[in-house]
Amino acid sequence: MILSKRVYFKDQTFHALSDDTKEITEGVLLVKTPSNARFIPPNTPCLEAQELGRYFDLKTQIIGITGTNGKTTTAALIAHVLQSLGHSCALLGTRGFFIQGAQVKPKGLTTPSLLELYSDLERATAEGAEYFVMEVSSHAIAQGRILGLAFAAKVHTNITSDHLDYHKDLETYRAIKNQFFSDEGLKIINLDDPHVRFNPANAYGYACERKTHLSVNAYSLRPDLSAHIEFRADPRSRRNAPNNAEMGIVHAPLMGLHNLYNLLGALLCVRALTQTPLETLCERVGDFTGVEGRMEVVHQNPLVVVDFAHTADGFVQIFNSFKAQKIKVVFGAGGDRDKSKRPLMGQVATAHALKSYITSDNPRTEEPLAIIEDILSGVALELRDRVVVEPDRKKAIELALSELQGDEVLLILGKGDECVQIVGEAHLPFDDRALVRHFFHKD
Repeated sequence: MILSKRVYFKDQTFHALSDDTKEITEGVLLVKTPSNARFIPPNTPCLEAQELGRYFDLKTQIIGITGTNGKTTTAALIAHVLQSLGHSCALLGTRGFFIQGAQVKPKGLTTPSLLELYSDLERATAEGAEYFVMEVSSHAIAQGRILGLAFAAKVHTNITSDHLDYHKDLETYRAIKNQFFSDEGLKIINLDDPHVRFNPANAYGYACERKTHLSVNAYSLRPDLSAHIEFRADPRSRRNAPNNAEMGIVHAPLMGLHNLYNLLGALLCVRALTQTPLETLCERVGDFTGVEGRMEVVHQNPLVVVDFAHTADGFVQIFNSFKAQKIKVVFGAGGDRDKSKRPLMGQVATAHALKSYITSDNPRTEEPLAIIEDILSGVALELRDRVVVEPDRKKAIELALSELQGDEVLLILGKGDECVQIVGEAHLPFDDRALVRHFFHKD
């Protein structure tokens, strides 16, 4: 990427920056990164990525959220609470780039390229954003796309399994995620996650199953999420000063235990950054209705929910939100992506659902039926009668809707609020939610 920017570097004036060695031309200064270092010709002037901050106006406080699941909702919650407190805020992630709630860039990578990210940060600063809330992907950490950034806070949601097509094995994936929390800056950690490793300096914990800085005393998930929570600046004082805590009751129109974790992470982050009393923060989430495509209720009676879940752990979280109900599910798996998770998704879905309609997600350059075979390999033989295979996603969704009974829940998983389906190199218009709405209103 070439970014137009006037830079004075080592007695030379450059008119642009680039992190692509193929774009080295007169007047373009190369930014050296771990990805391009071995391709740089000798004697090429280059700026170390860690030094980029000297050449950009970055006065906004950066909040980074990483984890296998929950990044998008947690980021949106943090931005929502900060804005409700009167702070100007930018939000960058899977859904695009937003400043004060207005979308200024469409969806792209979860975390953009290094230079694009610095450009976005500078734009947010120019437009007065006090905070810049961003999702941080494992790819971005591994590829150095966040080099040189000073984070005001880092938030951990969970670490399960994903992207093993890139990271090759689970240990490497976990190590990359945990690397984000190895410094001494402010860290917000889900202490119920057995796989998280972090530097304890300036680390604050949240949990449902143990007592820490932000803990849950009681909660209910029906019909909406509500919980009695408490915050302690020093959890070790619990025994000696049992009454030295801030208490709060939180109500939010959200579904599922995983959203309680998202909520806890967001509240603790804002509490640690702004010192706003917990009770005040709890009042700010009552009107947060969630993020499009994340546990989005598209139809009531019968209930149809669309979600972005695309890992086995994400499936478990969704299914556990409807434990006492009769569940049916439509899902597939992305092509040209981590194949190891496909059998696990099949295993989880058929263990929890009365009926699974296995179909295409974004097949990309893979054969849809081959992807489906990978999913089916995880389905126990005695549960195969619970499975319907229909590679055409539109037909699969319409079939599931036509067979849905009033006392059943249909979960349509994998694509969330995506508005296209990627088949080969083509991006074809496709929206799970629009299909559902059309089905119920076609008459």
